[in-house]
Amino acid sequence: SFVGIQNYQAALRNQKFLDAFWYTIKFTVIAVISINVVALALALMVTKISRLSGIFRTIFFLPNMLGGLALGFIWQFVFNKSIVAVGEALNMDFLSSSWLSDPTKAFWAMVIVTVWQYSGYMMIIYVAGFTGIPNDLIEASKIDGCTAMQTTRKVVLPLMVPSFVICLFLSVQRCFMVYDVNLALTNGGPFDSTEMIALNIYNTAFRYNDLGLAQAKAVIFLVIVAAIGLTQLYFSKRKEVEM
Repeated sequence: SFVGIQNYQAALRNQKFLDAFWYTIKFTVIAVISINVVALALALMVTKISRLSGIFRTIFFLPNMLGGLALGFIWQFVFNKSIVAVGEALNMDFLSSSWLSDPTKAFWAMVIVTVWQYSGYMMIIYVAGFTGIPNDLIEASKIDGCTAMQTTRKVVLPLMVPSFVICLFLSVQRCFMVYDVNLALTNGGPFDSTEMIALNIYNTAFRYNDLGLAQAKAVIFLVIVAAIGLTQLYFSKRKEVEM
């Protein structure tokens, strides 16, 4: 029987879906900022280092090569066993219990793993942006009397806008759609407090066998992510400058 928009209405009234969506937004905001700050810092570091630059780039990029499920299980061991052992050895209460058993700590565990996974990938894009800036412009700014800070603010950062646009778009898209790390690391626990929207849609479809509601949630999710991505691209593109 034709149900019209009943599944969409049910999705928007579903408290677990709304909680997962709000949790995903908070996670995305913090993770995107952290990823790009760390990636930019790593890019600056490897471009300033002449020796072993290629080795450092490879080391920082390696976490992105690991699958999300493998990454989640590796870090699950770290947060459940390794950190607890260190906390007990040093008699530090903050580290003596599993991070994944506490909703707040589990949130930051998700952020740490995501930043560790994606910052190396974004670093490569920033490195390409830095190496693409003509040295003539840097030298001209120095001849004109610009300080290092002024050169960075007036010359380097405006020319890095295309890299910022790409990295922000990719990191927003990837953080919004995190599923495998969420599944392997916390599986939405404890008590569904870390269930992100992709995992919520999957559970609705295959755990609770409500395919119609899951499809409605997926369409709503698609529309919102597309709107956020296109809005971010529109405003970011307006700040690009031509060399």
